[in-house]
Amino acid sequence: MSFHVLIPARLASSRLPDKPLADIGGAPMVVRVAQQALRSRAAQVVVAADSAAIVQACAAHGIRAILTDPDHPSGSDRLAQACALLGLDGDAMVVNVQGDEPLIDPQLIDAVAQALADCPQASMGTAAHPLADLQEYRNPNVVKVVCNAQGLAHYFSRAPIPWHRDRAGEQWWDSASAFAPLRHIGIYAYRAGFLRQFPTLAPAPTEQAEALEQLRALWHGHAIAVHTTPHVPGPGVDTPEDLARVRAVWARQNS
Repeated sequence: MSFHVLIPARLASSRLPDKPLADIGGAPMVVRVAQQALRSRAAQVVVAADSAAIVQACAAHGIRAILTDPDHPSGSDRLAQACALLGLDGDAMVVNVQGDEPLIDPQLIDAVAQALADCPQASMGTAAHPLADLQEYRNPNVVKVVCNAQGLAHYFSRAPIPWHRDRAGEQWWDSASAFAPLRHIGIYAYRAGFLRQFPTLAPAPTEQAEALEQLRALWHGHAIAVHTTPHVPGPGVDTPEDLARVRAVWARQNS
């Protein structure tokens, strides 16, 4: 299996300005993400940046970065351009690691790439883990996914799915359950040909209702392979409070 890691990095952030350049242990956050990705089995790790400042910060730490159009509406559009700039052929596998996940597990990156490699009928791969409690199950900020017997996604939703008809409002599963609600983890693998096609697909009504871009792929008939892990991923960074939390975790892990 051979795959490439691309890390989309956008300087603008409404809740945390200049987020990719936020310092974590003496290096910009996007550099810490790339360093984690370099511990995976990826053939190469490249940051797809919207700003020369990010490219320069990466270069200062020995991380490869390329400059993409600053006006891309989404990360997948940015990655599609990055695939073209890197000359990746349509069968190449690309893993999209978010630029605000400095604690990403390298083994998770490998597993998502492997899930796609093992499923030739799928255009995408992603990951999920079993939910621990009812509060997360009900939380619309926690995206859930339901899979079929082959590990392909049926649907992603902010709603509590699957819904247990006879035990509505209860926690109908426990840690020993063979079937439990799954929380989606926001990491994706793509075949490069599909990634270039994806921005040309019409947005799906389900995507617009749920504000979940991956529903566009399902709407247009593309399969998504889901790797299920028992491990809860490390926290990402969206707010100053998240950044403080991640800095503390990083310091403990690297003391």
